[in-house]
Amino acid sequence: MASAAENRRGIIFMLVAMSLFVINDVFMKLSREVYPAGQAIALRTGFAVVVGFALVLAAREGRHLRMAFRPRVLQRGMLEAVNALTFGWSLGLMPLANLTAINMASPLLIVALAVLLRIETVGWRRAVALAVGFVGVLFVVRPGAESFNAAAIVAVFSTFLVAARDLTTRTIGEDVPSTVVSLTTTVLVGLVAVAYGFTETWLPVWRVETVYVALAAVLVTVGTFFIISAFRRTDVGVISQYRYAIIVFATVLGYVVWGDVPDLFAAIGVALIVGSGLYTMHRQRVRPDSNLKLTRKPAA
Repeated sequence: MASAAENRRGIIFMLVAMSLFVINDVFMKLSREVYPAGQAIALRTGFAVVVGFALVLAAREGRHLRMAFRPRVLQRGMLEAVNALTFGWSLGLMPLANLTAINMASPLLIVALAVLLRIETVGWRRAVALAVGFVGVLFVVRPGAESFNAAAIVAVFSTFLVAARDLTTRTIGEDVPSTVVSLTTTVLVGLVAVAYGFTETWLPVWRVETVYVALAAVLVTVGTFFIISAFRRTDVGVISQYRYAIIVFATVLGYVVWGDVPDLFAAIGVALIVGSGLYTMHRQRVRPDSNLKLTRKPAA
């Protein structure tokens, strides 16, 4: 068991990470007002790769770079690459809070996918929680409403990719450093973004939006450091619940920057997603037979 002081540190680090990730999304959404999705993500990747290599060298883990070609590492990287593209595409067309809420349904999808793959079995409690969470997604997406469009469908697909990515992460050997996994993912994100860019008309980069993208790259890198640090020597089951603070941050910044205010249906959907997600985490923590039980070692 971690001490109260260690858990407090972990909670603070988690909240810092979530705030940095949301600010990254704000800068990326601002850049998407000008840049097409592929170009925005490719530019961010260009800055992030430099930072990623610096981290690998600073950690003296350059000798492990060959592990980047392991199938599971590449699989995780490709899933994240497609997720980054779909999330970035939706980001330019949806309110930040709505997109964030949909994406936070990924823990529920992890459980659902684990059941389909026969990794996990669930009782009636978690089955009900999953159903409630998916109803929450429907409240946010609202098929048939004016707000329902291709961006909402792509956002849901992005959430499936996040769940598949996180399940894949669990299969990567512990001997593969997190810095190598992160760098591999970053490079693949850039390659997929550049490939998608052939379908777009790219714009000159000498504009303020490029500064936004550069700031987003730094924020993502620093946020990743804080989220990894949040799980060091802490009770992961306690710390993980604070991930949902990202929805609050996204709602506040969405209002401050764009004046977006979630309507009643979206608010209900967010509450259902968060509630069912927290309950699902609780059941995984208390069930001794859960194969999805959170461990102390953070995933890359």
